[in-house]
Amino acid sequence: MPEDKNSICNDTVFDVFFKKHAKLLRNYMYYKFGDLEQAEDFVQEAFIKLWDNCANVPIEKAKSYIYTIATNLGISATRHEKVKFKYQNYISQRKQDITNESPEFIALEKEYMETLKNAIASLPERQREVFLLSRIDKKTYREIAEMSGVSVKAIEKLMHKALLALRKKIGNI
Repeated sequence: MPEDKNSICNDTVFDVFFKKHAKLLRNYMYYKFGDLEQAEDFVQEAFIKLWDNCANVPIEKAKSYIYTIATNLGISATRHEKVKFKYQNYISQRKQDITNESPEFIALEKEYMETLKNAIASLPERQREVFLLSRIDKKTYREIAEMSGVSVKAIEKLMHKALLALRKKIGNI
């Protein structure tokens, strides 16, 4: 079984690999995403996926495999949190922006904001994410594309679909 000794599926090889790379990967994920507990979770998940797929991952590709898996997990989690946070932030900011307007204006604005909030919440996840990153975070399509790992054209298409859906739901209130 000489091949087994060079396989990441071998318990000893996996253990040595884990001890060599886990701390470095955790630090990398912590620096990249800023949350130590979350970084440890990403590392654990990446190594679990490596173990589950060890037969398909050559030992020379194992390091890049765990870094890719962990980074993708981090990006997904960050994307989800950012959308959640910015959406909540946007609504609370809008409430603070209200000045001494008439009660009718305040009531209409409140109704509109509720409609807008529901319309944004009903968008598919990727459309909602792109819409909020563009309109709330003021990110360019190129920046969003880089963050998402897709083409600018894909971001343009997602934004177009989001705007169409919002126009359809909100109409001319």
